[in-house]
Amino acid sequence: MTVNAHDPSVDDPLRPTVPLEARRARWALSLIFLLNGASFCAILPRYPELVESIGLSNTAFGLAVGLGPLGGLLAGLFAARLMSRFGSACMAVVFQVVASTSHLAVYVSGSWLWLTCSLLLAMAADAITDISMNAHGMRVERRYRRSILNSYHGWWSLGAVAGGLLGSACAQLGVPLWLQGLSGLVGFGALALGSHRFLLPGPDSTERTPVAAPAAASAGEVPAPQATPGFRVAGMSLRALGLVSALGMILVFAGSTEDAASTWGALFMQDTFAATPFMAGMAFVALQGAQTIGRFTGDAVVDRLGDRATARLGGLISAAGMSIALLLPSPATALLGFAAAGWGVATLFPAGYRAADDLPGVPQGVGITVVGWFARLGFFVSPPVVGALADALTLRYALWMMPLYAVGILVFAGALGTRTVHSRR
Repeated sequence: MTVNAHDPSVDDPLRPTVPLEARRARWALSLIFLLNGASFCAILPRYPELVESIGLSNTAFGLAVGLGPLGGLLAGLFAARLMSRFGSACMAVVFQVVASTSHLAVYVSGSWLWLTCSLLLAMAADAITDISMNAHGMRVERRYRRSILNSYHGWWSLGAVAGGLLGSACAQLGVPLWLQGLSGLVGFGALALGSHRFLLPGPDSTERTPVAAPAAASAGEVPAPQATPGFRVAGMSLRALGLVSALGMILVFAGSTEDAASTWGALFMQDTFAATPFMAGMAFVALQGAQTIGRFTGDAVVDRLGDRATARLGGLISAAGMSIALLLPSPATALLGFAAAGWGVATLFPAGYRAADDLPGVPQGVGITVVGWFARLGFFVSPPVVGALADALTLRYALWMMPLYAVGILVFAGALGTRTVHSRR
C-alpha cells in the first residue's frame, strides 16, 4: 500500500493515496451537488410572493408543490436506463442544466397551472440529476475506499443555504423574480457544464469488484444443479425488493422533513410571527445550515457508529427539536427546531443510497433508482397533506407531522447496516 502523508486528500496516514483523477472528480461532483441545492432553493424564500401574486390558498399551493414531484416519480423510472446508456456523469450535468432552465419558468409563473407544470418539469429533471450524481458519487467513493458520500450531500446543503440566503436577500431587496431566475440559469448552467470534463470517464461499473466466475467442472464431475430463480421484480428477489423499499421509506420521511421547511418554513414564520421576508426565509436556512454541518461531519460519525445507529440518533433529535418548537412557539424556538430536524436527517439520504447500491442481488443502478423514487414519493405526498391540515387547523398544528416523520425514521432505520463504511471496503 502506497502512503503519502503529504497528500491533502488523505486524512489518515494509514489510508492509501487517492489518485488525482478521483480527487478532481470529487471536487467537480461536489460543485454539481452545490449547484443542485442552490438553484432550486433560491426559489423557496420567494414562495410567499408567488402565493400572493397568483392568489393561492394553502391547499392550492400545497397541491401545486405536491404535484411537482410527480414529475420526479415518473422521470426517476428511466434514470437507470439513461445512466446505463449515457453514463451517470453526462446525465448529472445535462439534467442539472435542464433543471435550472425549468426553475426560470417557476419564477415567472402567472397561474396555478403554470406553477404546477413548471414544478413538474423541474422535479423531473432534478430526479434524474439526483440519482445520477449519487451514482457517480458512489464511483468516486469506491476509489477513495472510505465514506465520502455524506460530504457530497454536505455540499448540496451548503448550496441550499446559499440559495436560501440569496432568495431571502432578493425578496428583501425587491429583486424581480424573472431577473433572479435568469441570473440563476446563466450562472448555474455554465458552472455545471464546465464541471463535466473533470468527472470520471468510462462506464459506471468500472469501480465495482468483478464477481469471479464459477470454476469449470472436470470431465468426471457432475455439475451441481442450479437453483431455480424465484419471482423477481426489476431483477430483484422479493427479499431484496423488501429491503430496498424499507430503505426508500427512510428517505420518504427524511424528504418529508426537508420539505416541511422548504415549502412551509417561510409561510409558517410569516403567518405565526409576522416575520419580515428575510427572517421568514431563515426557517429553511436553519434546517439546511444544521444539515450542512451534519453532513460534513457525518462521514466521521458514520465511520464510527454505522448508518443504523446514526439514523436512530438523528431521528430522536429531530423529534425532540420540533416538538419543543411547536409546544413553545417563538421565532427562536422555531429556528432551533428546524435546525434540530435538519441535523437529525443529515446522513439519511447518503445512507439510503449507499445501502441500496451495495445490496447483493440488486442490478447495478436499480437499487439507487428505486430508493430515489421513494424519496420523490415523500415530496409528492407531504405538501398537500400539510396544506390541507393548515387550512383545516393552522400551519403550526399541521407541522406536527414533522415529529411523526421522525418516528417513521426510527421504525425503518433497522434496514440500514450496523457496520461502518470502512469495514465494508
